[in-house]
Amino acid sequence: MKPIVAIIGRPNVGKSTLFNRMTRSRKALVDDFPGVTRDRIYGDAQWDEVSFTVVDTGGFSEFESEEFAPLVKYQIIQAMEEADAIIMLFDGREGVTPVDVDLVQRLRQSSTPVFYGVNKIDGPRHESLMADFSVLGIEPLYPISAEHRYGMGDFMDALIGVLPQTAPETASDRIRLAVIGRPNVGKSSLINRLLGDERLVVSEVPGTTRDAVDTICKVNNKKYVLIDTAGIRRKKQVKKKIEKFSIIKALKSLGRCHIALVMMDAASGVTDQDVRIAGYACERGRACIVLLNKWDLLKKDSATAAQYVQEVKDRLKFMNFAPVSTISALTGQRTFQIFDLVDTVYEQYTTRVSTGQLNRIVKTIVSQNEPSIYRGRRVKFYYSTQTSVAPPTFVCFVNYPEGIHFSYERYIINQLREALRLDKTSIRLIFRKREKK
Repeated sequence: MKPIVAIIGRPNVGKSTLFNRMTRSRKALVDDFPGVTRDRIYGDAQWDEVSFTVVDTGGFSEFESEEFAPLVKYQIIQAMEEADAIIMLFDGREGVTPVDVDLVQRLRQSSTPVFYGVNKIDGPRHESLMADFSVLGIEPLYPISAEHRYGMGDFMDALIGVLPQTAPETASDRIRLAVIGRPNVGKSSLINRLLGDERLVVSEVPGTTRDAVDTICKVNNKKYVLIDTAGIRRKKQVKKKIEKFSIIKALKSLGRCHIALVMMDAASGVTDQDVRIAGYACERGRACIVLLNKWDLLKKDSATAAQYVQEVKDRLKFMNFAPVSTISALTGQRTFQIFDLVDTVYEQYTTRVSTGQLNRIVKTIVSQNEPSIYRGRRVKFYYSTQTSVAPPTFVCFVNYPEGIHFSYERYIINQLREALRLDKTSIRLIFRKREKK
């Protein structure tokens, strides 16, 4: 496993900006007010051919009465405990605060190497601000600017010098799962249940999760990456800028996952917003598993489960291939059966078919039900090939691609599902005109 570096500090000192600089990404949310980051955010970084994982954390709050302060503090302590090195970040322009003093006292008790960075030192002319931090009695202090890169070279050289050397870790064998859904349907609770650890902030207040959070878990010697995302509201309900950023990030997370776990509240039934969210995943070609959470809250009889599953299928006809499972993140009911479904879906999602087998199947499908006449001519299928996986994408070369009706396309897809046993994954079918030699 890669070494882990945790970034800690009070709110609004530039932790997320430093995280983005180190990971060369915009994975952590950055804004002009404190408290943007709540959960721990993980990202990959590399410096001078040394690879490591960076953890962005929420800020230690000066106001213990704040709703999320105890939860955020717990996240920071967890990040510190699992880190191979810690970056303590100060705000050079605001100077030392009581919270900084408290954090330094905590870090003195840690055996983990600590690097103290004074941020927002944009150049030599600002280094005089470093004098304020001498009262802390710590050294060395690194003057840096996460935004403008000043001092980052020396800082990073010192950091990687203490990291344990490990063999590079590949992520090719990990199945990436994005947990998506409306606010407060239990996304973070499900991940915590699967991890067996309060790794993510969980609250009954909708909108607790703002960032997309990646967490690696291992089940039966197999690694999975769980991506927790912010709840996706209807557009007219989104007013705060930071929440709009969260929704954009949630949607972007679909682009880097293999399978979307679409969570719904069983007690609320399938809402229009649930359908929209499922549509987002389907449009992006993701494999999907629908999870009806809070199943423990329903009064049930023997027909209830079948009734609910059928309701989901009826509302989500555009992705009726997606398996549906009834779970309870609170009690753990059927939660670990999710991984069996994931393995089955992923196997289909990454299936590759030989060109010869595919052409024999397509020939049989077309011979059983030929396409309609187009402008007085018969539509002919010349040959077919698979161009990619995730999802399985097939290209059929024909004489008149525009002459194939959508109902005939649907017929071919359904027949391919049956012949190739791809009943639990999306399939892409493309018709192209054969080039004349």
